[in-house]
Amino acid sequence: MDVLATRVKKIVYREGDNVVKEFNEDYSKSDVLNEALNQARVEETGLPIPKLVSVLKNGSKWAIVMEYVEGKTLQQLMDENPDMEDHYLEQFVDIQNEIHSKSAPLLPRLKDKMNRKISAAKLDATTRYDLHTRLESMPKHLKVCHGDLGLSDIIISEDGRHYIIDWAHATQGNASADAARTYLKFCLAGKEELAEKYLNLFCRKTDTAKQYVLRWTPIVAASQSVKGHEEERDLLLKWVDVVEYE
Repeated sequence: MDVLATRVKKIVYREGDNVVKEFNEDYSKSDVLNEALNQARVEETGLPIPKLVSVLKNGSKWAIVMEYVEGKTLQQLMDENPDMEDHYLEQFVDIQNEIHSKSAPLLPRLKDKMNRKISAAKLDATTRYDLHTRLESMPKHLKVCHGDLGLSDIIISEDGRHYIIDWAHATQGNASADAARTYLKFCLAGKEELAEKYLNLFCRKTDTAKQYVLRWTPIVAASQSVKGHEEERDLLLKWVDVVEYE
């Protein structure tokens, strides 16, 4: 078994021409099937993503099988060529904008998902009310959103083509909410300088006010805080606190 990644409750490994994402025995069957369905729906938009091959059960464990893509992630390329950081970051933002240019009417709605997560967050009732109110006031869009896009989710093949992976959190909604998630992802990794550079570039390329993307950050942080990563929770809740002072 050629292990490619080990994550909480799942392992990703290569098997011939395919990649297998195998989930722990206690992983929700509906979540596995939903992830596979998301990937199939995104694949139908024409975005360059690994093709879904099958969903199967290995003993007592569910698994998603997709085609293997040879190449390096943008994170690997940036680590190997730090002097080309600006080039890779620009490529990353262009790919994210490509995602947002698509629509997939059957994907879950981002606002519905965030409302559910805010309700489940360990926050006091007043803060939850403020977050729900802010979320409802934000413009309703129906763009494909990756939901967790980072540099490691873009694979560049040897011939220069790009492929976007890991569609477990895909929704349809507001592109600026998706950008806020990516911005927080950089911050959580301790890359504040890169986070600012990313946000400025995204806003310039999309003609979006930086303040508008930042209005999404408390909402996104609250919805992310329920995922169970304790090491991230305190930092996320600091972002949530911003809502109280605006």
